[in-house]
Amino acid sequence: MDIGIGLPNTVLEVDRAGIVEWSRRAEAAGFSSLGTIDRLVYPNFEPLITLAAAAAVTERIRLLTDILIAPLHSNTALLAKQVATIDCLSEGRVVLGVAVGSRPDDYTASGVELSRRGRIFDEQLQTMTSVWAGERGIGPAPFRGSRPQLLIGGTQPRSFARVAQHADGWTSGGGGPQAFAAAMPAVRQAWSDAGRDGNPRNVALAYFGLGDTAATDIAHTLGSYYAFAGPYRQTAIDGAADGPAAVQAVIDGYRAAGADELVLFPASADPAQVDRLAEIAFGR
Repeated sequence: MDIGIGLPNTVLEVDRAGIVEWSRRAEAAGFSSLGTIDRLVYPNFEPLITLAAAAAVTERIRLLTDILIAPLHSNTALLAKQVATIDCLSEGRVVLGVAVGSRPDDYTASGVELSRRGRIFDEQLQTMTSVWAGERGIGPAPFRGSRPQLLIGGTQPRSFARVAQHADGWTSGGGGPQAFAAAMPAVRQAWSDAGRDGNPRNVALAYFGLGDTAATDIAHTLGSYYAFAGPYRQTAIDGAADGPAAVQAVIDGYRAAGADELVLFPASADPAQVDRLAEIAFGR
């Protein structure tokens, strides 16, 4: 199982060091991917611009949106061009994880109808594929001559059908190893029903905090980010891995569940979190 690390682009105190220095350390430590999380009505760093900054100071590590809320980007051709540009600049390291999201305020601010997000998303997947294939005269072409690796998030049967029709795999979001393992048979069944060979790539997400202030960082960061979510706010806080033993348990749990990659997202923007996580993940 690959182990990636999230950039702290949704941590309220994030600054340049939390992106640039963090990216350099993550690549040097051997993490497989740098991930970003998306929101609009929140003081986070925008995911694609964040990954462009990371691309400029790294050479090998994958650049993953986990996820980008695609329907908020109403100009789909421009979105495809932006993604292809980062893919070229990074020499093919982009992994585009996309989903529909559910926050009404994000959609209101975007001028996009929340009730139409599924239909918009289906159209976007077709449009982006067409742009990346060079069928619309919109460049640049993706670095490897075909679309970037594409993952689709969501937990409903329609999401799994989209994975099978359009993507290379599924990204699960939070929920823990048991929920991940419970969903994988349905993802694989949709893949098989669509006539796809092999198995879809699957990526899992978890939150972590390390160091003396880990519990405070988790409560502050996840409490703020999930303030809209009612009782789930505390569920997210309680589900984060607080300390080395909890982080190791999450890694072991997702490995046993069959994840291809686990991306651990931080509750602090201190680049020292990268080194602390590497000690647990890689024994150094």
